[in-house]
Amino acid sequence: MRFRTLGVALAAVAALLTLPAPAVTAAPAAAAADVPLSQGRTATASSTESAVYAAGLAVDGDTGTRWSSAASDNQWLRVDLGASATVSQVVLRWEAAYAADYRIQFSQDGSTWTDARKVTGSDGGTDTVDVSGGARHVRVYADRRATQWGISLWEFQVFGTTGTSSGCSTANAALNRPATASSTESAALAASAAFDGSGTTRWSSAHSDPQWLRVDLGSVKDVCRIDLDWEAASARDFTLQVSSDGSSWTTLRNVTGATGGKASYDVAGSGRYVRMHGTARTTAYGYSLWEMAVHTGSGDGVPPVTGGGDLGPNVIVVDPSTANLQQRFDDVFARQESNQFGEGRYQFLLKPGTYNNINAQIGFYTSISGLGLNPDDTQINGDVTVDAGWFNGNATQNFWRSAENLAITPSNGTNRWAVAQAAPFRRIHVKGGLNLAPNGYGWASGGYIADSKIDGTVGPYSQQQWYTRDSSVGGWTNGVWNMTFTGVQGAPATNFATGPYTTMDTTPISREKPFLYLDGSAYKVFVPAKRTNARGVSWPANAGTSLPLDQFYVVKPGATAATINAALAQGLHLLVTPGVYHLDRPIEIERANTVVLGLGLATFIPDNGVDAVHVADVDGVRLAGFLVDAGSARSETLLRIGPSGASADHAANPTTMQDVFIRVGGAGPGLATNGVVINSDDVVVDHTWIWRADHGAGVGWETNRSDYGMVVNGDDVLTTGLFVEHFNKYDVLWQGERGRTIFFQNEKAYDAPNAAAITHDGIVGWAAYKVADSVNTHEAWALGSYCNYTSDPSIVQHHGFQVPVKPGISMNHLQVISLGGMGQYRHVINDTGAATSGSDTVPSKIVRFP
Repeated sequence: MRFRTLGVALAAVAALLTLPAPAVTAAPAAAAADVPLSQGRTATASSTESAVYAAGLAVDGDTGTRWSSAASDNQWLRVDLGASATVSQVVLRWEAAYAADYRIQFSQDGSTWTDARKVTGSDGGTDTVDVSGGARHVRVYADRRATQWGISLWEFQVFGTTGTSSGCSTANAALNRPATASSTESAALAASAAFDGSGTTRWSSAHSDPQWLRVDLGSVKDVCRIDLDWEAASARDFTLQVSSDGSSWTTLRNVTGATGGKASYDVAGSGRYVRMHGTARTTAYGYSLWEMAVHTGSGDGVPPVTGGGDLGPNVIVVDPSTANLQQRFDDVFARQESNQFGEGRYQFLLKPGTYNNINAQIGFYTSISGLGLNPDDTQINGDVTVDAGWFNGNATQNFWRSAENLAITPSNGTNRWAVAQAAPFRRIHVKGGLNLAPNGYGWASGGYIADSKIDGTVGPYSQQQWYTRDSSVGGWTNGVWNMTFTGVQGAPATNFATGPYTTMDTTPISREKPFLYLDGSAYKVFVPAKRTNARGVSWPANAGTSLPLDQFYVVKPGATAATINAALAQGLHLLVTPGVYHLDRPIEIERANTVVLGLGLATFIPDNGVDAVHVADVDGVRLAGFLVDAGSARSETLLRIGPSGASADHAANPTTMQDVFIRVGGAGPGLATNGVVINSDDVVVDHTWIWRADHGAGVGWETNRSDYGMVVNGDDVLTTGLFVEHFNKYDVLWQGERGRTIFFQNEKAYDAPNAAAITHDGIVGWAAYKVADSVNTHEAWALGSYCNYTSDPSIVQHHGFQVPVKPGISMNHLQVISLGGMGQYRHVINDTGAATSGSDTVPSKIVRFP
């Protein structure tokens, strides 16, 4: 607050006798004497006015840079202190756009917040707010702006003391790590010499200012101390800095008047790169360091994580008596109908009961689920609708939504679910018919049904392909290219040689997706058991296990990867509520039988080139219901199941991956070498869409490059409902033994610039589905690959599928299709199968190979 006269201050105190008013001083002693706990730490915000006003600029120690929000109320800025701390004071250095009313809030997990102080009537300037309590995360939440602009802070400073549990490792995290420098005096005095652990080798720079030396720690780490051992040519003035990307730097320590020798500096900040930036020398020579050591936090500072709790701001729980229920559905749909690449995420949870005259229209990133143990516990007399009015009757982009665990009696006898990929329809009882096409029968490209009963007839109409598993249908009207059924009562007979159908009596291995339900008033997660040779739905028998919610860390918007990993290390499962979660390190799932269940298409985005999710080589992990969206810095692998070389036997209790979706580009530039890598044996992948974007933002042959959609190295892996599209090289590369696939849908990358760009080993085009030459046994059914080479329609792809010709290789019901003549296929598989031609989208098929 701006300095006030004593009389004004006393009058304010008299008016607020019983309120916990913040202490106000003109020049806070803490700010003058101490480095804030917040300086250089990771900061995030509700919004930023532009990229030049990023959240991190409010904690960089520089009063010439600032964060600025969007021009609306209810904006916030938060900082992760890296470990739990006892916080005593918060200093806010406002720019002219300040908050009149705001709260200082504390959190240990980044999700659940408590008010430490509430401030009303601020007049800007510098506010010094005395607080008391423990927190890892500290937030300023602005209830009301003072101007027409947003809110803007030059600095947000948090003072206090850290506990001893966070520690500072004695190990040198920089030892033998890659190093670079602004210059070197000679090759014998290279940058790497300052990180080799030897006190007799050194780095030396050119004889000028400024100069710098930096080291790459390999991943983002919490830096707590930096040791410098100067040669005679030392720095007088320098800064110690960290960066997550090697481009944008945050100052941890500003040193002036140094005299060389050995010195250690306690710092607090996070980064992958650490830099000494010299601005003034002590001699006429350059800068020279015998050694530079970097010490990082032990990571023990994350406080214990509590299971259970509320379901966060984006889960909408309703019952039949909820007021204005139809309006609740309509409001979310209005936001999400065409919001294909937005950040809104929503989950409707319907308590058991009967809901009359409801039409729940389901848009992007919206899920609707019943909370009964069985679908018939939650009855909708009305509709759960997906149509394509937003896209002029074209349903080929109706992605990322779901319906689960409820019964529908359609208002006109038939429910419409006109979806494309990544839109599962699970555990549903339709007491009538089901229409899978949009109004007007425009194009559609789905889709997936599992564990569902449709009493009436299913009409795919314009749907290009569809996979249905372990269900029952009253009838099935038609198919376009690839309609596949396993374990489906009432399915049409196989006719692939002359028609679209592939039908198998049972599914060899299946295990239904975990789901949230209410047991009385208590939330639980039901984890269904594995079934072999299943046919029909799994309910109401419901073999499996119930887990109470207090065994789950309920992940809510704002949660960090560090807290998520701490929860997993404690033995908690994860219930990930709707939101977009940025990760500065991979989520590490190391315990057998861990459940990770997402709601409302919860989305993980790895930052700074880290992977998103790693699963150890353990039994029975359940991954379900979330989206991994590649970040702008290249990740090696977005989702990895098992480390390289994994070999444990999980046949009795496999890891399952269900309704887990991968995206590279579309919402913005994304880069990843691999979408999914499966190293563990016996994994079951049940419905995934692994997609390199062909439209949206950040799309281009190199802009959202990703070479491989899915790489399978493990043995005895089964995929059912595998959708993989548009990767720069192989969409699927299978290198494990005894793999099986039932249903595969693929499009090759639209944006291949020309035939030369995709020619390898003398072959034009990378196969959609490649089985490595070393594999001896592999079986696949109902595979389709389509080309749509819009950048160069003259491309003739050699084949859609490539496999070794061996007795144990069995490829069944294969087809390739040219979409509108935009490129062609020369063969279906290897050098076998007729070429496609023309623009009539007529498949070229192979019933069995070899």
